[in-house]
Amino acid sequence: MRIDLHCHSTASDGTDTPAELVRNAAAAGLDVVALTDHDTTRAYAEAIAALPEGLTLVTGAELSCRVDGISMHLLAYLFDPEEPVLLAERELVRDDRVPRAQGMVAKLNGLGVPVTWERVERIAAGGSVGRPHVATALVELGVVPTVGDAFTEEWLADGGRAFVEKHETDPFEAIRLVKGAGGVAVFAHPAAAKRGRTVPESVIAELAAAGLDGLEVDHMDHDADARARLRGLAEELGLLVTGSSDYHGSRKTVSLGACTTDPEVYGEITRRATGAFPVPGTGGA
Repeated sequence: MRIDLHCHSTASDGTDTPAELVRNAAAAGLDVVALTDHDTTRAYAEAIAALPEGLTLVTGAELSCRVDGISMHLLAYLFDPEEPVLLAERELVRDDRVPRAQGMVAKLNGLGVPVTWERVERIAAGGSVGRPHVATALVELGVVPTVGDAFTEEWLADGGRAFVEKHETDPFEAIRLVKGAGGVAVFAHPAAAKRGRTVPESVIAELAAAGLDGLEVDHMDHDADARARLRGLAEELGLLVTGSSDYHGSRKTVSLGACTTDPEVYGEITRRATGAFPVPGTGGA
């Protein structure tokens, strides 16, 4: 089985619609794909309706968190999307995305970059607006060559010249909320240092004690040394090890299935989840 547990659609900052995402996942030879848009579950219905036969969909979300001033992302799998407490927190985070992006545009204008909010809004196309949409606008203007090059201290990285904070959930609270909604919680790309400061291993240990289920180890932003270190940490803490592409369509160069999760780990995730079940494809629309 080929299992990719971290992908984005146009409901957040990917470029594939939910229907395109599942069709492309099947074409890439995946057996299981997780839809993990940022702080939203809005893409579920379209993805399920288009789900090809032979492909299983894991519903999820990537939750925006912050601990000790450090941004981090928590992948939540197979939770009840209508559970009211987690739903309210996701909406609070999502609602803060617009003023945050507008603030980044204003800072860029102050730095002499002629980006407009209207252009960023069109790029987001109704999805949960975020830094990748602003970064795409910078690429269009020729300010940076790629979206990834916008995530530096010069521009949009944490603490960068055009960075603006947004509401982010305390990860200990996020784990509690995900568990309360019947879900499974995995720390996304925990050693992605090029994105900014990373969470210390001592805090990861505390998160494990608070109910964290796993670490996303095999990821494009982790080199071989980081993966080996994270595997050792996961074993020490009794955490699951996942792998995934963090696919964003054409917004990033990574392909679907670039990194994958062991079928036994996937089976354990589905066993632990009580809020929702994987959805098998029946042919799609």
